[in-house]
Amino acid sequence: MKKFNKLFKNKKPVIGMIHVEALPGTPNYKGNVKRIISKALEEAEIYSNSGIDSIAIENMHDVPYMKNSVGPEITSLMTIIAYEIKNKFKLPVGIQILAGANKEAIAAAHASGIDFIRAEGFVFAHVADEGIIESNAGEILRYRKMIGAENILVFTDIKKKHSSHSITSDVTIEETAHAAEFFLSNGLIVTGVATGKEVEPSDLLSVKKSSKLPVIIGSGITIENVEKYFPLCDAMIIGSYFKKKGDWKNSVDSNRVKLFMKKINLLRKRKS
Repeated sequence: MKKFNKLFKNKKPVIGMIHVEALPGTPNYKGNVKRIISKALEEAEIYSNSGIDSIAIENMHDVPYMKNSVGPEITSLMTIIAYEIKNKFKLPVGIQILAGANKEAIAAAHASGIDFIRAEGFVFAHVADEGIIESNAGEILRYRKMIGAENILVFTDIKKKHSSHSITSDVTIEETAHAAEFFLSNGLIVTGVATGKEVEPSDLLSVKKSSKLPVIIGSGITIENVEKYFPLCDAMIIGSYFKKKGDWKNSVDSNRVKLFMKKINLLRKRKS
């Protein structure tokens, strides 16, 4: 929790997602690298001007995803985008590279000077769209150590969305949280069943009781439900709600972000 509090200036930080446009080599790539970079910077500026606490980038438009690794054409461009955002806006910046390309995310974070990654498959295994994602905590953290990137925090999904957990159905979310803490995670991300879907409040309470790590809500937060979730978490990652019409595929809507951050600041004052 100490590293977490040092990274984020405000309590209950809000992390705004940038879903970068489809990258080179993927089916939806439009053939314009400069456009991808400029669009990401435009959205980062909207977030910054709207009072966001942190920004994260993700290659969600790169469907269908590779499993556990991506090519240098993906890692290099994500690194450039991360560097440009961090250099211009001076906010805490994170990265996720789908699907489960956690070593590439560590490399990109280290090269770009950003602050954290979001990692899939940190402990236990699950079946995702891409296939079986196996535990990779040992590989990630050894790689982080090897390249001298220990300043980069690793926030880890547990019982992740868009996944089947039948093969670990006898392992509770509390046990999963405890295992992630034991394996040196820097924060636990709890999600609903899919992108934009609400988290079960009971899951958050269970994770809070079983771990001393920061608990981050990873899906489903809106201006309508944030007051309910505010006391149950240490941070929020928000993508879908901040987009036009609440659809993750669309561009960031500045009015949505501004109104949301206004409400968050009121909640912070009320709870302080």
